[in-house]
Amino acid sequence: MKKGLLIWCFFLLTVKVFGQQYSQYNTGSLYESFENPSVRTFIPDTSKNFSFNFLIPNFSANFYLTGNAQEALKTRAFSSYYNTAGLQIDKGQNNHLNFNANLYSVMFKMFSNANGNQEVGFFVNTKTELRGLASDESVALFNGYSNFPNNTYNNIFNDNFYYQVYHQIGVTYREQVSKQFAFGIKLSALSGIMYKKYTIDKSSITFDKANDAATLSLQGTSYENGAAGQSDIKKIMPTFLNPGAAITLGASYVDESGYTWQGNIKDVGFIHWNSTSSISSFNSSKLITGLSTPDRENNIKTAVDSFPSSSQLKKGFTSKTNGLLELSINKTYWVDGEQQIKFSPTLIASKEMFYPGFTAALVTPVQIGHNIISLTSSYNDLKLFNLGGQFMIKKYDSEFFIGTERLFQTVSLIKNATQSNALTTQQQFVTSQGAFSGMDFYIGVSFKFGSIIESRMNESSTPNGDKGFIGKIWEKWFHKDKNY
Repeated sequence: MKKGLLIWCFFLLTVKVFGQQYSQYNTGSLYESFENPSVRTFIPDTSKNFSFNFLIPNFSANFYLTGNAQEALKTRAFSSYYNTAGLQIDKGQNNHLNFNANLYSVMFKMFSNANGNQEVGFFVNTKTELRGLASDESVALFNGYSNFPNNTYNNIFNDNFYYQVYHQIGVTYREQVSKQFAFGIKLSALSGIMYKKYTIDKSSITFDKANDAATLSLQGTSYENGAAGQSDIKKIMPTFLNPGAAITLGASYVDESGYTWQGNIKDVGFIHWNSTSSISSFNSSKLITGLSTPDRENNIKTAVDSFPSSSQLKKGFTSKTNGLLELSINKTYWVDGEQQIKFSPTLIASKEMFYPGFTAALVTPVQIGHNIISLTSSYNDLKLFNLGGQFMIKKYDSEFFIGTERLFQTVSLIKNATQSNALTTQQQFVTSQGAFSGMDFYIGVSFKFGSIIESRMNESSTPNGDKGFIGKIWEKWFHKDKNY
């Protein structure tokens, strides 16, 4: 089976997006400053005034799979067959696959102390967002009709999914408005690359086992961007064919007890897909042949993909990005008297704005000198618990981080991938599955250069003392902070 077919099969399953790596919270890294724009990147008397990734990608990717289909899809991926013994037919069982990829190819920021404590940045980012739902039966069908004892079934393939891929190109602005309050904003122009949405409202199948065939009936809708005839290079290059925009707002406040409260509204936006895109409302039947042959997977994929073609309407449409609402609280504790060992736990709550997804996370970083080791635990609305860790080196002129937020699942999946290839028989057996299977990995690096930022007391030149435009508005609305 081609790799593309396996990817298509995974797209049938539910996908949520977690663009933010929780372990990055309150690290002050360049990566975090673009995800949480109210966080400062530069520290006076310590940092240099420019920060850049020098086109070295900062990358994160993660996914997890829940449900009875875990073993079937893992054996198909790693051992070239489906172990479908754990699937339940006609029992209404669904499966969830969550995937996200986030790549910053350009990250640049500069500090300005001439007109107040401000940071200005520019970035180029590419994101993938996916979401959907699939039944046990949808996975079992790819293994033929051996799991289906009856000849006729109704509404066992009522699945849905969508995915979209797009570029973000934009700017950020952050200002320390007062000694306690900071505000940040990220504005993005979006360029859509790929979009597909597939919703099945009614379904039925009738098997003709004597002739190794089945008649599949589906009723539903589909949306797909128009990219036919374009080269792969042209598809991924930023253009104005599928324009959009997004905004991120962030604010942080340090209260009298030393707790830092941070709130973010992230990546709320839209993409308008051009008029060569297609919308389809379909209700028809297709004959699938060769269900016991090696070509069955391609035959099923071809049949399902052909349903929208009979009623396609060329028309543009608008999709929204998966915005997040996040709130966190953090406090720093110095473990030793020389302030060389720092402990700064952060509690985070993250809610998807347009979907049901909710996650709570606790990040517990310990910094010893330039080295930071973080332990991250999280729990989401699917009742899944994640545990991960991060290692970061943070110096005055550079920073590097690497980590995972699903440590045990990542190790287990790598183990499955290396051991499953050694299987010599295609055994069908029920396994003891965990709550989910998954993987998570992220890595990044950036460098600071230029002159050392001087605090106001140590500046070699006299600043004019003016604040930025947000600070000026703040002073009009509230009293001026004489100590800042």
